[in-house]
Amino acid sequence: MKTINRQRFDFSTLGRSVARGATALAVVLAAAGAAQAQNQDALKLYQRGLAATCANCHGTDGQGVVGTGMPIINHLSSAELLKKMTDYKSGAVTGTIMHQLAKGYTDEQLQTIASVLGKK
Repeated sequence: MKTINRQRFDFSTLGRSVARGATALAVVLAAAGAAQAQNQDALKLYQRGLAATCANCHGTDGQGVVGTGMPIINHLSSAELLKKMTDYKSGAVTGTIMHQLAKGYTDEQLQTIASVLGKK
């Protein structure tokens, strides 16, 4: 006759193991949430940085720069801004320098700039 080695299961260790696993999961989820928040902050910074490139000529947030003769763009909607920038990029409209600058941006970047600077 064979003897079977039966181990006694200790339920008290199960509770501690589950608690440790739950704690580890909470730490991982918290870290993931923090990373997602950092990614959102980085995305917003990138978007504002793209829009800030317009400030040299059009002023902060498109409010204009006194005495430069550059168009004030802060009254335009996002759609109007995007249309103007894509027209410059395609060559449909030319300007002193804007048609050259617009060609340096991807369509996605122009969309981002328009959404940041456009009147809501």
